[in-house]
Amino acid sequence: MSQSTGRADAGTVLFSPRMQGTTSSQFNAAGAGGVLLAVLVIAIAIGALIGHVAGSTAIGVLIGAVIGILGGIYAVYKRYSV
Repeated sequence: MSQSTGRADAGTVLFSPRMQGTTSSQFNAAGAGGVLLAVLVIAIAIGALIGHVAGSTAIGVLIGAVIGILGGIYAVYKRYSV
């Protein structure tokens, strides 16, 4: 029989909640693609509406697509960053 000395054994590893790693969100490629596509489509639609009011729907769609790609990348980054 061994007596307890009040100290942890050399082989015992203690992890306090502060020392344990946090769980990060899992990257889901299909979800990221969905977020990217949704932001892109919304930006193109808004660009088309603004372009139609301004007199050139095609230019509005083009500008909306450029803004949508950048906005989609940002949205995916914010969604899946730690």
